[in-house]
Amino acid sequence: MEDLSTGGPAPERSPEYDAELTPSLGELREERPGGHTLAPEDRINLDALHAAADRIRAEVGKLIVGQRDLIDLLIVSLLAGGHVLVEGVPGIAKTLTARLIAKTIDAEYRRIQFTPDLMPSDVTGTTVLNSTDARFVFNRGPVFGNLILIDEINRAPAKTQAALFEVMAEQQVTVDGTTHSLPDPFFVIATQNPIEQEGTYRLPEAQLDRFLVRVVVDYPDQTEERDILYRFRSDFMQRQQEEVRAVLSKAQVAEYRAVVEKVFIRDELLDYIAAVVYRTRTHPDLYLGASPRASLAILRLSKAVAALAGRDFVTPDDIQLVAFPALNHRIILTPEREMEGFGTRDVIKEILQGIEIPR
Repeated sequence: MEDLSTGGPAPERSPEYDAELTPSLGELREERPGGHTLAPEDRINLDALHAAADRIRAEVGKLIVGQRDLIDLLIVSLLAGGHVLVEGVPGIAKTLTARLIAKTIDAEYRRIQFTPDLMPSDVTGTTVLNSTDARFVFNRGPVFGNLILIDEINRAPAKTQAALFEVMAEQQVTVDGTTHSLPDPFFVIATQNPIEQEGTYRLPEAQLDRFLVRVVVDYPDQTEERDILYRFRSDFMQRQQEEVRAVLSKAQVAEYRAVVEKVFIRDELLDYIAAVVYRTRTHPDLYLGASPRASLAILRLSKAVAALAGRDFVTPDDIQLVAFPALNHRIILTPEREMEGFGTRDVIKEILQGIEIPR
């Protein structure tokens, strides 16, 4: 597989991916199925998109040590036009990474801290009476922005969560019968802490399905921990954030999203995605399988991954790479398997190994 940032050989894969699942794909670089050579006019120039992704990584890397998978998945999701749920223990730079990604884009950034007393109107806005002319006017809430960071999404009550998910799905807010469209692009990054359940409101599966990906962030290793100390030993207030600059405009985001849509994917790979998702609905270890929204998520993500790798076509490797972040929050293990210590990672790996890869 190619590394998303350089287009060269990738480092060792994460445990959820098995190198044996990936065939030799060199023959797909120049030909369509059936031996038809790609015409020059059909090729997509991805140099600008690839360079933009590298600039984003460079800016975020001024502060963030490690977290390469998180950064890449945030960029991929932005280009694929979906929202991201980031889950991890406190203090591992979930919020900081999201804020720095937002700073690299010349767009309107909003941060909303979810709390148990937060009301839907605190997020979407409310209609108030203007005493000057005795008319009702709509005061827009903080959700009216381009990049929205929802911190600790599971700490707000279900009513407030539902109001947010309506906005995420429709990209509009309706108050007192009047619909207000949100700006474009509209990208939500939500964080949650999985270890503290007291005073929280667990997201239902139907609402989790609205997120394009769920990224589980782990502790840094010892080397990364040391590098963090070196980087901030004379910068307690993280003043280096001021050095992070915008390298992408809103118009460029829209342009690159359109480019990602044009990335070529064979019919056999669409069948492969359908087979993977369908297998989640019949797997004996799963109580709940993935919805068709999961199939579309894998399609969009695999195209974005291919584009970031500098390719204008999707390979089976791209699909396998995004299968876990796209599916892990959309499936539920049976209680018996969960008690035995199995995880969604194990089931997804087993499904990928059990389906023949298109050649």
